[in-house]
Amino acid sequence: MLFDAHTHLNFLKYTDKQREDLASEIEASEVEYVMDAGDSLESCLLTVKNCNKYSWCYGAVGIHPHNAKDMDEETLLFIENLAKKDKIKAIGEIGLDFYYDKSDRDEQRYWFRRQIQLANKLKMPIMIHSRSADKETIDLLKEEGAFSDERKSWFPKKEGPGGEMHGDARVQIHCYSGSKETAVQYIKLGAMISIAGPITFKNNRKTVEVVQEVPIEFLLAETDAPYLTPEPHRGKTNKSTYVEHVVRRIAVLKKLTFEEASAITLNNAKIFFNI
Repeated sequence: MLFDAHTHLNFLKYTDKQREDLASEIEASEVEYVMDAGDSLESCLLTVKNCNKYSWCYGAVGIHPHNAKDMDEETLLFIENLAKKDKIKAIGEIGLDFYYDKSDRDEQRYWFRRQIQLANKLKMPIMIHSRSADKETIDLLKEEGAFSDERKSWFPKKEGPGGEMHGDARVQIHCYSGSKETAVQYIKLGAMISIAGPITFKNNRKTVEVVQEVPIEFLLAETDAPYLTPEPHRGKTNKSTYVEHVVRRIAVLKKLTFEEASAITLNNAKIFFNI
């Protein structure tokens, strides 16, 4: 009963055999669904192929900020056409990365805006990558209407921990690494916080505080495989089946059983991606 809410089965360096082996492991595990996130045109095409091949695979298509330098209007139109295909459930991963700066920052900003606009045009969830750019990411999302009342009107309201209803903007902050204060700001705006392998790292107090602060109704669990392998497998290549360790850590921090945390995070992801 697990949902890996952000992975890269489309990783371009995998051989066909490696991808098939990973798929076999998923099918033999408790992982019921994975969300295969695109980050380049080539990986988005693979996402569509994976969704067609595997019943448990769903996808997101978009251009990562590292690849903003390769974007043009023709590429954006191609992404739009891919987004309309069966089992593609989100635009992503998109955003800003001012840590590596692999693309010019103005190019990152421009194509981030254009892809938010695309998600709004198609009324689709958005999968966000933000590194060393927390404030500007929020500002651009606000400016482009990602948290607007109009956008929230497209999706059913979300139930909070006390039964209260919240506007749902269907924005996933993937592999969240910011502060608990920013996380609270995001959920008040209508976003979901997605937790990855670093929650298991012994020195990662910051993300522990986020999970303790944010109600589990606003959390997703992911691997970001093949990156960010959780303990106890750190040092190996990450894979979707390791999402179990992320959920187990969330369960401990939330004082829930593994089964309870699994069921809640799976249900959160199914609602978020409309599965």
